[in-house]
Amino acid sequence: MPEGHTLHRLANELREVFGGRVVRIGSPQGRFADGAAVVDGSRVLGAEAWGKHLFVEFEGDRFVHVHLGLYGTFDVHPAVEEIPLPVGQVRLRIATASSYADLRGATTCALVTLAERDAVVARSGPDPLRKDADPDRAWARIGRSAAPIGTLLMDQSVVAGVGNVYRAEVLFRHRIHPLRPGRTLRRTQWQAMWDDLVELMEYGVRTGRIDTVREEHTPEAMGRPPRVDDHGGEVYVYRRTGQPCHVCTRPVRTQVLGGRNLFWCGRCQPVFRSRARDGRAA
Repeated sequence: MPEGHTLHRLANELREVFGGRVVRIGSPQGRFADGAAVVDGSRVLGAEAWGKHLFVEFEGDRFVHVHLGLYGTFDVHPAVEEIPLPVGQVRLRIATASSYADLRGATTCALVTLAERDAVVARSGPDPLRKDADPDRAWARIGRSAAPIGTLLMDQSVVAGVGNVYRAEVLFRHRIHPLRPGRTLRRTQWQAMWDDLVELMEYGVRTGRIDTVREEHTPEAMGRPPRVDDHGGEVYVYRRTGQPCHVCTRPVRTQVLGGRNLFWCGRCQPVFRSRARDGRAA
């Protein structure tokens, strides 16, 4: 499933290519035909992401709400000489005379009102990539929860936009075991993790890559070959099961939690041992 930075990059592309323009909207596949008919010929006012939700805004307080899910793609093609015929199961096409974007395989593609859009946002946690995000909203949930921090980070109602890669990597970078209960974290630990997520995910928006290793652990610094993976980027533990940790050389471990794989280093991220202090774990 795409991480939150992918949706923000996509929103930026859609605004740049279609913002302020009157567009043709179609559903070659047919599953979004009714919604497409309503906004066809309308002007695009903007596009924004909130976590893993994307909203394309049209005149009249109408929004196309997209959630890519596990397999969805939304490909934007600016400045083409000719708009080609749709290929495959195109659920939504946005087009001008010289640009188009095709949506395929999304979990959600729905025409919604402003109130319905706001309801989706209200159910979502703060998004590290949004300037209006409040990390204290997430801390209010994390700081009193007995659930593992690895579960809480993937709960989109707690933190919006964090996926499996950013979860694994931010926990490694802060030496926190993924099964540690959220309520055992200190407020300062959470703030440091949040600030790190902001920086890492903003880098992802700029580059389209997830790179999480510090300068001293890059392939060039360590004299190791670059990572070869469909997701791209240099990481510490994500999808590196059994490979040596870049910091301590112990094999990276994995375990399934909530249907998704956890990745961590047993030495760099030791199991949390509770110590009572002022009636609360330190």
